[in-house]
Amino acid sequence: MIKDYFDIRRAGSPAPNRRSPRPPDGRAPYGWKPLAVIATAGFIDRFEHQLLPGVLPFIQDEWGLSDTTAGLLPLGGALAAITLTPLAGYLTDRYRRTRILTVIVLCWAVATLASSLATGFGMFFLIRLLLASSEGFYGPLSGSLLADFYPPQSRAKVYGWRGLTPYLAGVGVVVGGVLAQHFGWRAAFVIAAIPGLVVAALCARLTEPPRGLLDRTAGTVPRPLDGAPGTAPDPLDAIAGEDDRPPAPEGGSDAAPTGRREHPRFRRQLRQVLGTPTIALLSAALAALAFGLSGISYWTPSLIHRDHGVAEGLAASVSGAVTVVGVVAGVTAGTWLGRRWNDRRGGGRLLAGGTGIVVGGGFLVAAISMPSVWALAVLLLLSKAAMAMAIPNLTASIADVLAATSRGLGFAVVHVFGAFGVAFGPLVVGVVSDATGSMVSAMYGLAVPLLLGGLLTISARLTFERDRGRAPAL
Repeated sequence: MIKDYFDIRRAGSPAPNRRSPRPPDGRAPYGWKPLAVIATAGFIDRFEHQLLPGVLPFIQDEWGLSDTTAGLLPLGGALAAITLTPLAGYLTDRYRRTRILTVIVLCWAVATLASSLATGFGMFFLIRLLLASSEGFYGPLSGSLLADFYPPQSRAKVYGWRGLTPYLAGVGVVVGGVLAQHFGWRAAFVIAAIPGLVVAALCARLTEPPRGLLDRTAGTVPRPLDGAPGTAPDPLDAIAGEDDRPPAPEGGSDAAPTGRREHPRFRRQLRQVLGTPTIALLSAALAALAFGLSGISYWTPSLIHRDHGVAEGLAASVSGAVTVVGVVAGVTAGTWLGRRWNDRRGGGRLLAGGTGIVVGGGFLVAAISMPSVWALAVLLLLSKAAMAMAIPNLTASIADVLAATSRGLGFAVVHVFGAFGVAFGPLVVGVVSDATGSMVSAMYGLAVPLLLGGLLTISARLTFERDRGRAPAL
């Protein structure tokens, strides 16, 4: 079998009567397994995060927490993530990303288990800080890895699925609410820790891809460059000998930037990323979008429970089901529509994503005003589906305007702005709810940042094509 392999390689074409190797898929030269593993890691991260809204009513009852105090939990976690996100971008662009991802997923599992052991709000708050600190690494790591595992023509689809799986973790709200109602809220965190250990083992088996190679050789099977950090040579090549290896890219513009010496100084790199107008606009847009979405997701189970008289477990189930179904439909539609519009007009993906955010904000206002819980659920589903159209389109657009050696830092910068929105959305809703005595009134205000986020996304079309053209030269 090994002899057949070498005969085929030396001849340059399949030998007669021998089974030829399977041709590479230009859309996924490395296959779809890296996407599955990275997306599953994102699912595990957000599954644990989504447990909190489901168990929140039980935690508030046990420790006597006000809405304002409960709103501090995502604030503290997001601020902790913001602190380490720049470091995540720095390490992502310079060291083996698959190894860092493995360590981070393992940290999630340990911190999740520790959440079940908290004896009071102070201890629980500190554990959430630790957990959120490690969560700040996922965005830069996954964004950079997927851009090197998949060529440009596949990235909208790939980022769509990556962005979809964390929202599929909305089932965490259901699991948290149901388990808390029957076994206590601590049981939810114990169960969520187990899959994290399994996914960490899967991440450890990922091969590190060379940086930037698919930006120039889309549709070919890339080879890890000799001496590239975090890459391993093909073991069959070692048996065959040096003469049988296809030549690796050499010097100049055709070399994949994999070594540390290829990177500019961190400050210069940061200035380049922040000086990209499209990145600046999309960072502000995502901050506004995250503010609105985090406020909705965090307080929806409480809204349904308080204002519609639904039991905690059922309220969490309705909220989780709406999130999962709405986001799946939105990402699917957004991927298709973004591709069609992008073929017809410049920055078409941004137009599709921005339009979805604006329309979703309108559906949100209508949903909150509904007296029936089922009417609220249907309109909220439409709202989340429309806003989810932005997930694949914005992420693919961000990757397109970043140089391969700066994608980790670029995604880190965007994540920092998004984390600010995640930090303050739930807190502001909690403060307004305590002040007015009405969760409905507090959530009406979320339509404003959603409208702003949609308009900023659409305006990024003005700079997108120019920044995309400049990206390889940075």
